[in-house]
Amino acid sequence: MNGDFVIGGAFSLHYTMDAVIHNYTTKPEPPRCTGRLNNRGLRFARAMIFAVEEINNSTEFLPGFRVGYQIYDSCVPAPVPTHIGFQIANGLDPVFYKDKNCSQSGTVIAVVGDGGSTQTIGLLHIIGSFNIPVVSHYATCACLSDKRQYPTFFRTIPSDQFQADALAKLVKHFGWTWIGAVRSDSDYGNYGMASFLAAAQREGICVEYSVSFYRTNSRSKIQSIADVIRRSTAVVVVVFTTSGDMSVLLEELAREPPPPRQWIGSEGWITDSNYLSYTFCAGAIGVGIQQAVIPGLREFLLDLSQSKVAAASILTEFWEDAFNCTLTKTAHSKKRVCDGTEDLKTLKSPYTDTSQLRITNMVYKAVYAVAHAIHNSVCQETNLTIQCDKDVRLEAKQVLTQLKKVNFTRNGYPVSFDANGDPVAFYELVNWQKSESGVTELVTVGYYDASLPKGQEFRINRNITWMDYKTKVPVSVCSESCSPGTRKVLQKGKPICCYDCIPCPEGEISNMTDSPDCFPCPSELWPNAQRDACFPKPVEFLSYDEVLAIILAAFSVSGACLAIITAAIFFHHRTTPIVRANNSELSFLLLFSLTLCFLCSLTFIGAPSDWSCMLRHTAFGIIFVLCISCVLGKTVVVLMAFKATLPGSNVMKWFGPPQQRMTVVFFTFVQVLICTLWLLLSPPYPMKNLSTYKEKIILECALGSAVGFWAVLGYIGLLAVFCFVLAVLARKLPDNFNEAKLITFSMLIFCAVWLTFIPAYVSSPGKFTVAVEIFAILASSFGLILCIFAPKCLIILFQPEKNSKKHVMKKN
Repeated sequence: MNGDFVIGGAFSLHYTMDAVIHNYTTKPEPPRCTGRLNNRGLRFARAMIFAVEEINNSTEFLPGFRVGYQIYDSCVPAPVPTHIGFQIANGLDPVFYKDKNCSQSGTVIAVVGDGGSTQTIGLLHIIGSFNIPVVSHYATCACLSDKRQYPTFFRTIPSDQFQADALAKLVKHFGWTWIGAVRSDSDYGNYGMASFLAAAQREGICVEYSVSFYRTNSRSKIQSIADVIRRSTAVVVVVFTTSGDMSVLLEELAREPPPPRQWIGSEGWITDSNYLSYTFCAGAIGVGIQQAVIPGLREFLLDLSQSKVAAASILTEFWEDAFNCTLTKTAHSKKRVCDGTEDLKTLKSPYTDTSQLRITNMVYKAVYAVAHAIHNSVCQETNLTIQCDKDVRLEAKQVLTQLKKVNFTRNGYPVSFDANGDPVAFYELVNWQKSESGVTELVTVGYYDASLPKGQEFRINRNITWMDYKTKVPVSVCSESCSPGTRKVLQKGKPICCYDCIPCPEGEISNMTDSPDCFPCPSELWPNAQRDACFPKPVEFLSYDEVLAIILAAFSVSGACLAIITAAIFFHHRTTPIVRANNSELSFLLLFSLTLCFLCSLTFIGAPSDWSCMLRHTAFGIIFVLCISCVLGKTVVVLMAFKATLPGSNVMKWFGPPQQRMTVVFFTFVQVLICTLWLLLSPPYPMKNLSTYKEKIILECALGSAVGFWAVLGYIGLLAVFCFVLAVLARKLPDNFNEAKLITFSMLIFCAVWLTFIPAYVSSPGKFTVAVEIFAILASSFGLILCIFAPKCLIILFQPEKNSKKHVMKKN
């Protein structure tokens, strides 16, 4: 239709074009679009005509001017859009839609279209040089946002970059990490899928396969793509294709439907109602352009009389295809002649379906965007009146400048462009659900708004139906999630989503699903059996609650009681010869020290503290030296007594009771001095032993200074050896009751116990170290009291006849 200002339109009205083999000997014919009619594309074209007529009938837009249009069929990429570009630039091509008053078209100052990114790029390469702006309703390739290459491009549909991000977030939201990827082998599919794969990689999603095809590929190529989908292990398939390409793929898959697959669709096909009949796509979900309401559009689409249809070849083709009849009877036609009873209102076709106006609204907004740019170029609004320059010669460059500034709202939907010619991205989340009547329909279940803050763009507000009309979210992973307590180990040669789950090593945990690593617990904590949490290690020490401690304590108290009882027996029979002959003063001192020896072992039981650690080692060292000093004194007394019986010997006056007491005090003082230096320089202290056992804490007394500890033990050992040597020398003295023999046996046991103690002490772990030390104290103490005092008590209590001076002095 002619007009003062002509808007071009490019829509895919057919799916294919004639295949022509050029011989380069004659001028080639212009490319011709053939094949099956695209009813959806026809609706887009008619929506443009509706918008133009609405603008011409409006008093707000271009008063006194008339807008015309030229609409072209851009069925496939490459040849056709390029040819259309030349026609628009030259202004020579007659329009396909014209009524009685139409004539040759004028110069086109802006173009609405094309529907595909590749077609639009081909168109821009031709008319972009003439500064003719192109406002696309369906070209979504992110590459078109590059203003250096495409400075005259605008669009009312969001860029695929936003769509790719939305699809990646959708896949991530439902926990799918193992997907298949199918795309159109076109700029729309290739650029869109590249953006999606980059976004998916950022989200940690792996791709099992990525394949491409185009609707004009051979059947074997399409079949191979279908076989890849059928054989794959990925349940989720992300398809970034145009509607025309998807039609070819679905037809091939319908021959042998694949196993259940969860289809994730781009807006290029997910909202196309033509495909709702493919039941193996049930539950498909994807992003679609926002639904819209265009008042009066349905009536306009249905307002087709046979005379209007007959006047335009494209409408004639639509009519005959829709009602399976022919408007003109021909000899070869087998169809019936249309009789005028055909009613578009009863026709179920994408052309008449206005329940899901999405891309149609993008066409409608694109026409109004151009109209606003033209209006702002030739008209001015002053004092609520519109004044237009009737003599203006409008150029495409002026419209291009004004398009960058347009900002309006039509039917409640805002229209504006950013610096790249893109609108604000807003998508609906569309799901293929079965209605109560059993028919699959498109249902909006959420939205994606790129203008919202990061992390809040994505919203789901309705239940979703999944593949096979199930309500449970399908699982699509290469490997099942690793539970807490395990870590992921990648499988060699496979993507990062394919891994094995390995239990955490000893002492380490992982407390989240799919943990890439295990980490050790803090030193005082230990993993539970599941190795998914750290708990405080049990603290171990020789407690009074334990059987071992109770037994040792019982022996300790029994030994102390035995020493006290022995002392009582000796005290009661202190005037008898056998007690008097054994140096009663040293005997009572020895029994006192043995009582303390038995009782000092109790300080080793219980939780170590600062005082108990210092007390147990120093008390043990001092008391044992006191004990050994007494035994040493008794041994020396025996030797001196024997020497004193020799004629002329007065040796006993040099080792009488005062000297004996001084000897005991001196030897004990030396040990007290050693212990004092130990406590002053580096005393024992309680510590948590974390190294002996990994899974528990040993609460023990650290030595502080190992030199101090071994000095105390060494001094005890030195006295014990000295005492043992003297006892051995006196063991054969010729008396009836040889005290030296008893001391020899006691010292032999004492030395054997403590020589055995050293390796046992060093090698015993944890609380058993303390038990070994207690055992050594008790064993040596019992050895002393039994060897030295038991024979005497036996005579005192059960053999009183031997408790006489005559028997004691009797020679063997």
